[in-house]
Amino acid sequence: MTPQDHSNDSNEIADRPLAGVVVVDLTQVYQGPYATFLMAKAGAQVIKIEPIHGEPTRLRAKVSGGASLPMAMLNVNKKGITLNLKTEQGKALFKELVRHADVVVENFAPGVMDRLGIGWDVLHEINPRLIYGTGTGFGITGPDKGNLAMDVTIQASSGIMSVTGTPDGPPLRSGASVVDFLSGVHLYAGIVTALFERTRTGKGRLVEVSMQETAYPTLASNLGLVYRQQGKPSGRVGNRHGGLALAPYNVYEAADGHIAVVCATEHHWQNILKAMGREDLKDDPLLSTNKARVENIQNTDDFVESWTRTLSRDKLFALSKAFSIPAAPVRTLDEVMSDPHMHERGALEWFDDRDLGRIVLPTTPIRIHGAEQVPTVSSPLLGEHNQEIYGKWLGLSDEKLQSLREQEVI
Repeated sequence: MTPQDHSNDSNEIADRPLAGVVVVDLTQVYQGPYATFLMAKAGAQVIKIEPIHGEPTRLRAKVSGGASLPMAMLNVNKKGITLNLKTEQGKALFKELVRHADVVVENFAPGVMDRLGIGWDVLHEINPRLIYGTGTGFGITGPDKGNLAMDVTIQASSGIMSVTGTPDGPPLRSGASVVDFLSGVHLYAGIVTALFERTRTGKGRLVEVSMQETAYPTLASNLGLVYRQQGKPSGRVGNRHGGLALAPYNVYEAADGHIAVVCATEHHWQNILKAMGREDLKDDPLLSTNKARVENIQNTDDFVESWTRTLSRDKLFALSKAFSIPAAPVRTLDEVMSDPHMHERGALEWFDDRDLGRIVLPTTPIRIHGAEQVPTVSSPLLGEHNQEIYGKWLGLSDEKLQSLREQEVI
């Protein structure tokens, strides 16, 4: 019997975009699990394979309870099994799963799967329709392919860190794991693109995504500054526009916190003057054009902050909406987790997790209108679905499963 024969009924509803797609998920930490999270939330049947002692994100729970939240966030709606791929029996079981799968996803270092004897070439022979997705730091070819990578090291090597921070301070990492999730989205997009192509060709594909390569386009504004300075180091500009091409464009002090304000057009600047009640300055030579404001950027920022400092975040945000000014208060994570707008849209939901209790979880940000949403199911316990996948799907007996456990294969 195939996995499709035993798939969860909730994933067989035709109006879920990836209904009927079986994904074998070897990914860990953030990048790969986010890609397969998006697949699960689109209706795919995702089988998460972990080492018998668990993947790194699960092991972080030993540090503190809250450290397990990423595991709960990124692995909902997945079946969880354990498998020791360093054993011959483990490899054989994996190949049997692949025989009936549509997608395999992994984010190991390049060469790991080949050294195990279960790389793309082997799996493509077993299942010519297989889409094989791999996420790496620097790609599977090139002189840097063997470099180990994590989000922070890619922020360093990609140049992101060099432009993050204040002009007189050290390079800083982004507070969020931006490259992990950015590359995870690209990995999802590449796999789904290959699945679409397969509907026409019937053939599988090897799909790869490099974290460093996904990061480069995010530096568009900063690269513009590099070209403008004819290759001289651009340095860090704090919260100002990365290319120093717009002003005001900064985070300003408010009476009770901070607010981000951006002027992308002259119309926005005129609206700021109206909100300030300072339309008398519309022809001021230091402020009347974006070019003038950029050339006198410290004066511009001081002028704007002399106004924002007198008002609360809420008052400033209300004025920004009333006068059509791109602005937003700098909010805490607690504030964001309770955001009424995100909860009303279903982007965030309260969920009773069996380990963490009542928590806020994100749903997929991809909205396919008219498609039925996939109700959230807790991330699996370690090996929770071994019996279901190996027993029901692959037809192994209870005696065989017990033997595999004793041999530390599953």
